[in-house]
Amino acid sequence: MSDEHAPVLLPGGGWRLWEEFALRGPGFPADGVLRLAPPGLAQAADKFGPGTDLSGPEWRAFAEELSAAAVDTARHLQRVAAQPRFQAALAWQNPAVLRTGIAPFLRWTPGVDSRSSMPRQREELVAHYWQRFCVKNDTIGFFGPVGWGRWDLSAPHAVAVDAGRDFLAAQEVYFSGWAIDALAKVLAEDNELMRWIPPRRVSFVHCQDGTVRIPGRPAQSVGELQQAVLLRCDGTRHLAAVAAELGLESDDVAGIVRELAGRRWVQWRLEVPADTHPDRALRHILERVPDEAVRDRALTKLAVLERGRDAVRDAGTDATALTAAIGALEADFAALTDSEAQRAKGARTAPCRGLVYSDARRSATATAGPALLARLEPLQLCLTAARWMTNRFADAIRARLRTVHDRLSADGTPVDLATLWMNTLPSPHPDAGDLIDAAQAELRAKWARILDVPPGARRVRLTTAELADRVRREFGEPGDGWSLARYVSPDLLVVAEDADALARGDVDLILGEMHCALNTMGASLFVHQHPDRDRLIAETSRDFPGPRLLPTLPKELPLRWSTRSRPSLDRPEDHHVTLVDQTGDPHRPNSVPSADVRVENRDGRLTAVLPDGSAHEVLDAYANTLTQRVMDRFTLRPEGEHTPRITVDRMTVARETWQLPVSEVDFADEKNEAARFVRARHWQRRHDLPRFVFIVSPTEPRPFYVDFDSPVYVTILAKAARRLARKDPGARLKVSEMLPTPEQSWLTDDVGHRYTSELRFVAVDLTVTGTEEA
Repeated sequence: MSDEHAPVLLPGGGWRLWEEFALRGPGFPADGVLRLAPPGLAQAADKFGPGTDLSGPEWRAFAEELSAAAVDTARHLQRVAAQPRFQAALAWQNPAVLRTGIAPFLRWTPGVDSRSSMPRQREELVAHYWQRFCVKNDTIGFFGPVGWGRWDLSAPHAVAVDAGRDFLAAQEVYFSGWAIDALAKVLAEDNELMRWIPPRRVSFVHCQDGTVRIPGRPAQSVGELQQAVLLRCDGTRHLAAVAAELGLESDDVAGIVRELAGRRWVQWRLEVPADTHPDRALRHILERVPDEAVRDRALTKLAVLERGRDAVRDAGTDATALTAAIGALEADFAALTDSEAQRAKGARTAPCRGLVYSDARRSATATAGPALLARLEPLQLCLTAARWMTNRFADAIRARLRTVHDRLSADGTPVDLATLWMNTLPSPHPDAGDLIDAAQAELRAKWARILDVPPGARRVRLTTAELADRVRREFGEPGDGWSLARYVSPDLLVVAEDADALARGDVDLILGEMHCALNTMGASLFVHQHPDRDRLIAETSRDFPGPRLLPTLPKELPLRWSTRSRPSLDRPEDHHVTLVDQTGDPHRPNSVPSADVRVENRDGRLTAVLPDGSAHEVLDAYANTLTQRVMDRFTLRPEGEHTPRITVDRMTVARETWQLPVSEVDFADEKNEAARFVRARHWQRRHDLPRFVFIVSPTEPRPFYVDFDSPVYVTILAKAARRLARKDPGARLKVSEMLPTPEQSWLTDDVGHRYTSELRFVAVDLTVTGTEEA
């Protein structure tokens, strides 16, 4: 980002927005789901109110009308299922479905063959995937490509879109980290190769003056020669190099390393650093092996997978070729590793269950101008409250860490970061769950006082002017959290009547998710789809002119963390500290084991002091585990079975929601398709639900879209309610109004198709001590 650009300062003060923002949207047009609502059918159904006889001539005529519409819908869904791009999307998501669900569905003839249970299930299968591909602003593959936008404060418009050429500007295929790790494990069985793989001291092992200290264990003495070898096990020196430095034979060093590994002071493994391109990381390791025959033997096996990956990439969106290429890659992987090529879905399985995944960049780009910035003033109120929440959590964790540090240092023994970390597991502290629950409860209570929502309200309209002082009284304080807490990544959805309204700023805004203490655009899946990573690095350097302390992270965490989500905006000057997980690259400069980092109490704040003397607040070493606790905890919504739509100025900061008992979804068990549709509309009107909603069910993996004018989506809702009722009859469905609706989409491609979308910004806290606005 060039210095001549003025900073994008949020109205109300205290926050700056990154010049770059993400333009998120699905890969299929929004009107794809609208075609599953047969014209006029909902109006015909509404002639049959509650208590109406569902057996007379009018009813039979309606039932025939719905039956005919169902056949038309089935034919349309077959056209959807036959689309090459839809099939390619399924090949990435669940290739087995193409064979078991899509192929037989396409062989079936609606209107001729019976609409028995199995064809209906396949209709619903297609419709369920279709809603995800058309109206969910996911970021995954070509059916959820990353788009980009920039602020231009000299622009005359609010938002302008350049559709670009074609739909995608770029697409790439990446290996999942676990797949390359599996190959590395097999390669490590080659003893000749392992002689050239550098051993590495375990990060929490401290060695000095003939003594080895490990958290939670008595200090142990070590011989002079063993210490000399141990201190050289830094992950960059192979055995021959260590031997040359010490004037020993390689076999002698190998024996000492095996002894140190047996004592669990050293790890001697073929470890692939966490990387967006783990195959490249492994290749770099293997290319350092000086023995040509050993090196080539290992590289040949890696090349098999690389060729398979390239074939997957070259298949593009040809579902047949893509499925064949993925199958061939899986066969090669199974032959090389003697392990499954697809990880089973489960509670402990992280995302990226397949060997490879794809990410893509949208051709369309956006430019935002001052007319949109002026509409963002209510966002400042929410960001201020989010800052307060992270402050409270940081204060509570600091207090817990100080208590542990005081205990560990009571006898005068210096405390290192590894010892503090091990004594506060699960990170950041065993009390962390209760602490963030308490902070969130207080956050809700403060918002309840600020908003003062009348009982039973459906719509609450407020202004920034009337809320600003209240928010300042309840939440006003400078930022005082960890490094990542300076960031909040809010999603904003824009509603405009037409392109002219969009351009002139006559728009309404919907606040989506608020990702607290997190720069989501720093994740690999965004960074590596940006046309110029250096621009994102420049944004980062504006926020942190000096070196940061960055913890090395696990390669995966179940449900949330994977290769795609790893932070990817680190700079050479940043310090990396290895905690427990050996996932960093030992060749990277400024990397240090946690055992070599002292933790000191300086003026009441715990400070991490690195071997070079640089100092950082110790919370920065806990940054990611802190963020994991708070990232999705911001809310201003009152608790209750019904919460209103809350609008500040022209920004809806909370959609209307309902928590409805699944036991009262009285249409769920209705067998007759026409009666189910009519009774579902009775249920909708009874609760005054809008036509378009998103449903969250505890038994479903993610929220799903429902159009109450569409029989197929009503049926999907009925089945989800039945599944939930069987598991927990006392459970509730969370229903949220869909804003904007599919009919209000404005993002276009180069042929004029419209897509749902949202803008994801990065907001940076300017109130933290030592930061500047310019």
